[in-house]
Amino acid sequence: MKVLITGSTQGIGKAMAEAFVRRGDEVIVHCSRDLEKAERVANEIGAAGAVTADLSDLSETVALYGKTGAVDCLILNASVQQKECWEDIDDESFAWQINVNLRSTLKLMQLYYPAMKAAGFGRIVTIGSVNQYRQHPELGMYAATKCAVLSLVKNVAKFAAPYGVTVNNVAPGAIETPRNADVTADPAMKAAVEAQIPMGRFGLPQDCVGAVLMLCSEAGAYITGTDMIIDGGMRL
Repeated sequence: MKVLITGSTQGIGKAMAEAFVRRGDEVIVHCSRDLEKAERVANEIGAAGAVTADLSDLSETVALYGKTGAVDCLILNASVQQKECWEDIDDESFAWQINVNLRSTLKLMQLYYPAMKAAGFGRIVTIGSVNQYRQHPELGMYAATKCAVLSLVKNVAKFAAPYGVTVNNVAPGAIETPRNADVTADPAMKAAVEAQIPMGRFGLPQDCVGAVLMLCSEAGAYITGTDMIIDGGMRL
């Protein structure tokens, strides 16, 4: 299958890209701006290609389809977050997170879905967050965008299902990625977070891979409109 994974040069995105390549899929690596980085990662893992598109920019988001063509699996992993108290969220922060996390999700679904519908097969997976369920003092806007994406997934899934296209969300918890590097590098901060996780540890990017592989296969053919939470019980 042909697979596009946005934000796949590091963290969970890269782990997914590596897994799909091992499965034998034709994988396209995506990065926001650094084509050299995307090409380096693609070569490293044996992916079929590399592209860039700044998903905060609508014109670049729209142009992404022209760079990749139709795909069988669209995995919308790229997102941004700005840590700040809800009282301090300004128009710039709001627009940045809404445009990357929500607007680009809708636009890319609209662009890639028609070919899936025509083929009678497609897999769309959005990557959400445990913050859909937990209240973080500095991630109110980020959480709101992820909740909105989940709502969009449920809506689109109902109307795509008759055409053989499944649409699902996967919500990771606290994962050891570059985004969380400041926390995992500080023993006290790391311990404080892990104390909130029933399994007692941060997740690894690889912990998120199995669910996405399953959803993007025949094993996931009867699963749509759902949210698969991979958080070690953190939401409980």
